[in-house]
Amino acid sequence: MRAAALSLLLIAAAAEYVFAQAMAPPPNVFQAPQPSWDGGVANYQLQPVPPPPAQTWIAPSYDNTIGAQPPITTYPAPDWGAPVIVQGPTGEWYSQVLPEGLIYHSYWAGVHEPRLGAVFEHISSGHSYIDANGGGRAALWRYGDNNPLMPQGLELDVEGGTMLRLTLDQVRDLETADFRVGFPLTYGVDNWQFKFEVSHLSSHLGDEFIIAHPGSINDRINYVRDEIEAGVSYFPVPYMRLYGEAGWAFNADGGAKPWEFQFGTELSQPGPTGPNGEPFFAFNTNLLQDTNFGGNINTQLGWLWRGNSGHVFRTGFQYFNGKSSQFQTFDHFEQQFGWGFWFDF
Repeated sequence: MRAAALSLLLIAAAAEYVFAQAMAPPPNVFQAPQPSWDGGVANYQLQPVPPPPAQTWIAPSYDNTIGAQPPITTYPAPDWGAPVIVQGPTGEWYSQVLPEGLIYHSYWAGVHEPRLGAVFEHISSGHSYIDANGGGRAALWRYGDNNPLMPQGLELDVEGGTMLRLTLDQVRDLETADFRVGFPLTYGVDNWQFKFEVSHLSSHLGDEFIIAHPGSINDRINYVRDEIEAGVSYFPVPYMRLYGEAGWAFNADGGAKPWEFQFGTELSQPGPTGPNGEPFFAFNTNLLQDTNFGGNINTQLGWLWRGNSGHVFRTGFQYFNGKSSQFQTFDHFEQQFGWGFWFDF
């Protein structure tokens, strides 16, 4: 009860602060200006310009009266051969290989989402750990526009990552590791994003833990989830994201059962932040049939920086309460307090 009350207080305080920030006059918004057009290759650069009153960052309107073809830009590289010509930011939908940005972003407070990061944490059992993430997410193909911050269209992604737990008390032993890989198919339109994904997750004991605990390999849990996931994400206002997801494992082992659900919210100012950054708040709930849908909650509060490509670097406080964030000990209760650093794609 105390953990739930603390989480609610954090949610209320963070929402009030971010809402106050959001009501302040917005900074210049990342927008595609009208480039010079000579019928051939145009030198095209992005400039921050004030948006018209009716325009929002989520669904920008573009003036394509210049011509039937979208603007282009060139990157001359004589040492590498001919100049490389690519499309400039436009509202046109067209086929792209390895496009910029992502339609459906990973959940900030989701502990098994692919990213680069580490949380230095103390657990109520008295132990301290580093929970580290090594991985990422990228778009392979998109039929849609090429707005890097909030792209629209149909997109195929690939994601993968390793969630490690290292001891922090005396030595940096690797205790457990969860591995995840997936292929999300996503679709974005206006303020909505949808995801359909096939993923694999497996959990393993660390070699250093096995050496330090003879016989532990005999009790290893062969936790495996081969899963189909469906998710939806929505921005009711530019600074708030709401999302929910359901997953069904068509192959499960080691105590894993078919169903899992997660939902949550993220609050932050939209668009590039510049060097000063902006505050953020994130909350995630993960419910698993493995533990009779007991699951866990994870809360983050801190500061972030967002670039023109949509990548985000965050740092802040994390509070986790519920069943373990490592699937080798999925039925153990943990209460974590820590400070983290995260780079989200």
